[in-house]
Amino acid sequence: MADQTPNAQGTTGFLLEMGMLKRAKRSGWWIAGVKDPETIAEHSFRVGLIASVLAMMEGADPAKAALLALWHDTQETRVGDIPHIGRRYLDAASNEAVTADQLSAAHPAVREGAQRIVEEYENGDSPEVLVAREADKLECLIQAVEYREQGCSNVQPWIDSSLEKLKTASARSLAEAALSMTSVEWQQVYLRR
Repeated sequence: MADQTPNAQGTTGFLLEMGMLKRAKRSGWWIAGVKDPETIAEHSFRVGLIASVLAMMEGADPAKAALLALWHDTQETRVGDIPHIGRRYLDAASNEAVTADQLSAAHPAVREGAQRIVEEYENGDSPEVLVAREADKLECLIQAVEYREQGCSNVQPWIDSSLEKLKTASARSLAEAALSMTSVEWQQVYLRR
């Protein structure tokens, strides 16, 4: 067996920790009455895709936008998915501090690279940061539309607040399209061809 690179266990520990995101539910949806909400990983996957699409539409770097989006909720393995209403009662550590702790035993290049990614997402104002943040809101809106279609009638506040926060023309146009389509209408477009 080959020798492990320095900090392999710390880096692998972080990767194993990220597996928790595949099991942890997005708790805000329970407030809306969704019985089995999406996981944080499911949310983050679509946020990454949306960020890359918005970046293409807005002339930003899609790979960078997707990377920023992919890391945006990684801290929730330590602090959980705190609904917005719950945040007013907590003094939580910053996402930068949580990331630093998560990666404290990781390979130095991983530790430094992750810190840069999270720092930029949290504090930056580049076009890629803007679309990554927009992707987070747009994914919430699309998920709310899907839950509404499944019979959960209490999701309108999530749709309204997400729509209100969208700034780019691309995100707003995709949101308006999502509000006028069903979740299976995408296949009808291809069947008509």
